[in-house]
Amino acid sequence: MENNHYIPKVARIINIKNEVEGARAIKTFRTQFAGDDGFTHACGQSAMLSVLGKGESMISISSSPIEAEYLQFSVLKTGRVTSALHEMKVGDMIGIRGPYGNGFPIDKWTGKNLIFIGGGIGLAPIWSVLQTALGKKSDYGNLTLIYGSRTSKDLVFKEELRGIKQEMAVHLSVDNEEDRWEEYVGFVPNNLLDKNPSPENAVAITCGPPIMIKFVIKNLQDLGFKDDQIYTTVENKMKCGIGICGRCNIGPHYVCKDGPIYSWAELKKLPQEY
Repeated sequence: MENNHYIPKVARIINIKNEVEGARAIKTFRTQFAGDDGFTHACGQSAMLSVLGKGESMISISSSPIEAEYLQFSVLKTGRVTSALHEMKVGDMIGIRGPYGNGFPIDKWTGKNLIFIGGGIGLAPIWSVLQTALGKKSDYGNLTLIYGSRTSKDLVFKEELRGIKQEMAVHLSVDNEEDRWEEYVGFVPNNLLDKNPSPENAVAITCGPPIMIKFVIKNLQDLGFKDDQIYTTVENKMKCGIGICGRCNIGPHYVCKDGPIYSWAELKKLPQEY
């Protein structure tokens, strides 16, 4: 039974941080496995979080693989399981099974400039690779983050963003003007064009609402980025996590196994049904 992929490992919540309040609340949970049978993960992989009596939900792992003390998950309150997670307290136990997915090919990006482009909660799936790049900064070229949300209150990792501004270029945006907002006003794809990153020796990594990703990819192409220089995530509904149930497939691909990370060169060849 110990090799049963459906049996979650027990973990304890050790920290909870309120990221965003309101109807679309976001909380970040740090967890530690209760036993010594935990797992390691790659940047961009996900795990299935379970709450007893409520079910389970696939959530991106937002902590870096080089962080050995905890696994971190940023959770948007949207349904039964995520609402139950939002009611939990430090010390409560949850189930975690995984990790799932292919991860970002960060080892192939040594020496390259990395441009991270995120919108809203979409920063969480790329946060692990951003933190890994910062932790191994000498392995890469220039690091740039272009990130935005509807309002300044909807930005995640606010404290962390202030801190990393000392280590890399950070360009924030909100959709509409706000009092005391001194950075870019407008949508993330427009901020991308405004900042005009060079495609030379660069890789762009993006995640956010599907409509944002669509225009980010278009604008990256307009800036001269080739298809194999652009990476994104596919957030199809994942039920089993091991490519059996068929809930997340795109043509012959199962996102939980073959994704969720794709270069645009790979993704554009798949049926455009996601």
